[in-house]
Amino acid sequence: MGFNSKYHIDVDFEVPKKLQWYYAPAFLAFWFAIYLSLISTQINHMPTPLTRADEAAHPRDFIAQRAEDTLIELTRIGPRVVGSVANEVTTVQFLRDEIEKVQAEANERFEIEIDVQQASGAYMHWTMVNMYQGIQNVVVKLSEKGNPNENYLLINSHYDSVPGSPGAGDDGSMVVTMLEVMRVIAKTDEPLAHSIVFLFNGAEENPLQASHAFITQHKWAKNCKALINLDSAGSGGREILFQSGPNHPWLMKYYREVPHPFANTLGEEMFQAGLIPSDTDFRIFRDYGGVPGLDMAYIFNGYVYHTKFDRVNVFPRASFQHTGDNVLALARALANAPELDDTAAHAEGHNVFYDFLGWFMIFYTATTNIVINMIVSVIALLAIGVSLYFMSVRSGCSISGVLVRFGIILGIQLVSLGLALGLALLVALFMDGVNRSLSWFTEMWLLLGLYIFPIIFGMSILPALYLERTKKDPLSLGFRVQLFMHSHCICLVLLIIVLTALGIRSAYFIMLCVLFDIVALIVNLVTKWHRKAYWFAIVVMICQILPFTYITYVCTAALKTLIPMQGRSGGSANPDLSMALLLWLFSVMFAGFLVPLILFFRKTRTIVLCFLAGTILFIIIAVTDAGFPYKPKTSPQRYALIHAHRILHNADGTTRTDESGIYVYPQDRRFSIAEEEIKTIGQLHKVSEFCDEEMFCGMPLYNHRWHKAREYSFWIPIKEQPEIPAAYPTLTLQETTELDNSMQRRFNFSLAGPDHMTIFVNVKNDAKLLDWSFNETLIKNNEPPPYFVYFSYGLDKSALEFSIDVEKTTSSFDTPTLEIGIGGHWVHYDMQRSKGLGAYIDSFPSYAYIQAWVGTYESWYF
Repeated sequence: MGFNSKYHIDVDFEVPKKLQWYYAPAFLAFWFAIYLSLISTQINHMPTPLTRADEAAHPRDFIAQRAEDTLIELTRIGPRVVGSVANEVTTVQFLRDEIEKVQAEANERFEIEIDVQQASGAYMHWTMVNMYQGIQNVVVKLSEKGNPNENYLLINSHYDSVPGSPGAGDDGSMVVTMLEVMRVIAKTDEPLAHSIVFLFNGAEENPLQASHAFITQHKWAKNCKALINLDSAGSGGREILFQSGPNHPWLMKYYREVPHPFANTLGEEMFQAGLIPSDTDFRIFRDYGGVPGLDMAYIFNGYVYHTKFDRVNVFPRASFQHTGDNVLALARALANAPELDDTAAHAEGHNVFYDFLGWFMIFYTATTNIVINMIVSVIALLAIGVSLYFMSVRSGCSISGVLVRFGIILGIQLVSLGLALGLALLVALFMDGVNRSLSWFTEMWLLLGLYIFPIIFGMSILPALYLERTKKDPLSLGFRVQLFMHSHCICLVLLIIVLTALGIRSAYFIMLCVLFDIVALIVNLVTKWHRKAYWFAIVVMICQILPFTYITYVCTAALKTLIPMQGRSGGSANPDLSMALLLWLFSVMFAGFLVPLILFFRKTRTIVLCFLAGTILFIIIAVTDAGFPYKPKTSPQRYALIHAHRILHNADGTTRTDESGIYVYPQDRRFSIAEEEIKTIGQLHKVSEFCDEEMFCGMPLYNHRWHKAREYSFWIPIKEQPEIPAAYPTLTLQETTELDNSMQRRFNFSLAGPDHMTIFVNVKNDAKLLDWSFNETLIKNNEPPPYFVYFSYGLDKSALEFSIDVEKTTSSFDTPTLEIGIGGHWVHYDMQRSKGLGAYIDSFPSYAYIQAWVGTYESWYF
């Protein structure tokens, strides 16, 4: 590390003095100003919505007011739950009426065909059999008269809603967008090379049943060659394209031309990795029909998603214009795309795609992404090598001395990144430990102090201490700061290589950070400004504006999407850990090359310690009322509640359990916040307490997610029975027949009950389930019982007939062979508030949203 006298110090080399500390706030304010002026404005930027008065001047354009007016009428129907009159009769007629209006306006070159599909079927949805009977789709085909082409474009949205929600955002907004897009295309005199199938599907929330019915059974399904899927995980804002293809990059060529692009590969990879607690019809069309397409959804204001607050009055008119402009442009482009005639010929692998502030789109294939990542990485390493050489030449230090210093600084940088992550995770654990997780749920700004401040402190404290201890180093301050930037670049290059090797396309984020750092380095080397510390810093700042802007833009969009989702992600995981990790990843990218510039200021350690002090201050704020997570109506805490009666029968026909109670399913981490209010109902028992003794805990679980949440759900026994609006589900053993031998039997059952039921099946006394009339996937895959079957019906209310084939090898059929449990759920009967249920709901805090209904659970041995 010593000074080598055979080198001389170039007279052009500048030995900088540190800047006064009071410039540091201006430096930080500069970046904050960029964020406020660009990111916070562009993230919510919307086009001016067109009104009916504008229609004459814009005959080819989407009219937002028309869509809004239609949504007002649709939501007046109320919640549209599968099986309800509202969904199966009123909404279907509403759609027929709206389509007839389109027919009346249509240009004579087009013909419009309407088909109302009723279908029954079953498929596997994660770990449960998802079975449906008599559910409906309203399907419309818009074609040019005389067009013989049989390759169609499919556009899909769903008109059903979850219990208790008017479903304005999810997914009424997309339904009316489709109606308006259909109207505009049908009335204009423009060619349509391929027919467009508009699928208004009537059972997405069940989940995804109607899309399965269409793609596996409808007469037009096999002709659908590309898809635009429209859904919502929020209410308003800009719709995002978060899934493309798969393996059809040509689709992005057309999306690139939409007027308001908003898309990102990161969203696709997070969604497909299961990090987002939702699913869309896109997966069904992909998996069961092989239809490539584009999956688009609203993601902002997810606080009202699946609640009674998802109303028209919280949905901005400008959002209709944003989405309508995009969908209309896509529909016109894809319906005339030659690729639809042979989509298989254009299947070329995955895409990397992203927009920049909604201004323009960038996309390229995954193969191109690999090439770009590797080229940028190699150039970065070469440029750093050249920089180290010039440092040696200009400073008078030997090359070995520079390399030793670089090695030390690289080690410090790695430790600093680890320290930054560790501090953020420590804060997350602390907040959860003192029962203050989700303090940022409503007030997103708290994340700045809780996590970004400790991350910046962790990234900068060790470099600051190192520079203090090496003041007399012959390598100048400017060069040592550059070494910290180079070491961060090396860390990112290693990360690029690892992520690219793992096939993670979102590695492009890190590539962009490295690219602009290397552009700054090359400019500095060419201009020789690398010798002049502050000129070097100015070039770095200029070159960091674009990556800082882009990374913070994506970070903000991710936070606005993911934060509301933490309110429905269950109680098993600490959501603060997720936020800490996410913000560390983004901070490494947007702040990694800016933090070293703090080292140019005097009193560096004091400046850095201010971030630690800020963290402590924000923790104090977060544990006060300012950090309370919820607000009534706008950001409520969610609970699902069933007033249920459960009856468990023994093999001899006697009853071992006959009790009523309240089933409480809290949907986030802070369920203990209302524990005292919940205890006023009665004594709490964790649902998991019953699971060792009873199949699926002996409870009226609504779907498989409820079983996963059993450790954080409660059963509260009460005396009052629920007021069930109809007869309890009736399971009838119609007959048993002997199969190939006396050790194999078929049990034939008939089940009648409400339009939402769950069927639990288990085998007893060494019996083996050979086959059944439900979906056969669980049997073929030798999955161990018990099995979960979710069943719902629409118009067809006939009894469900099913059979189960069982084999016994070590015992006779005189002992119990099957255990079957039936859950009945009356989810759309205006919540059926029995005398006590209303009081129980009202006992929850005002900031809580309760999705409640009455139900039953009964089990038998056969």
